[in-house]
Amino acid sequence: MLWNIAFVGYFFVVVGALVFGFVTVQAQRQDAAAQTRDFHVRSLDCLARNVYYEARGESLAGQYAVAEVTMNRLASSRYPDSVCAVVHEQRWDELRGRYVAAFSWTEFYSVPEPEGEAWALAQKVAADVYHGRAAPRAEGATFYHSDSIRPSWARTQTRVARIGRHVFYR
Repeated sequence: MLWNIAFVGYFFVVVGALVFGFVTVQAQRQDAAAQTRDFHVRSLDCLARNVYYEARGESLAGQYAVAEVTMNRLASSRYPDSVCAVVHEQRWDELRGRYVAAFSWTEFYSVPEPEGEAWALAQKVAADVYHGRAAPRAEGATFYHSDSIRPSWARTQTRVARIGRHVFYR
């Protein structure tokens, strides 16, 4: 009788430990999946904001090219390893004696919240480029500038496209 009670107790401890382990593993998997989803949602938001603030007045091809530059930077070992870090990256500029951003809108203390059709389009463009559903517009480009300026760095880069009011380089 004592043996049966010990066996039943042991059985419940083992089964309880297995159930607890299974539930814990499932919770960790769900948490990891939620973190991954949140990371991609934040990445898409950063990419869409970059398209919106940098190119919302440009043609559709120009908006895709701006998103492409952002993702090309992400793919390069010379830039940060997340979309948001690429978009918000700042580097020290010796000439200006201050940090400057690769994307000018990120230097402003505040920007209006994106809205309307332009925001919806920027989100679509960002999703297409982020998920690899868009053909390249500026193959390999990691730089661009407005055609209204002539930055000194452009002389050392290879021009790959001019789309709308932007010139793209790799």
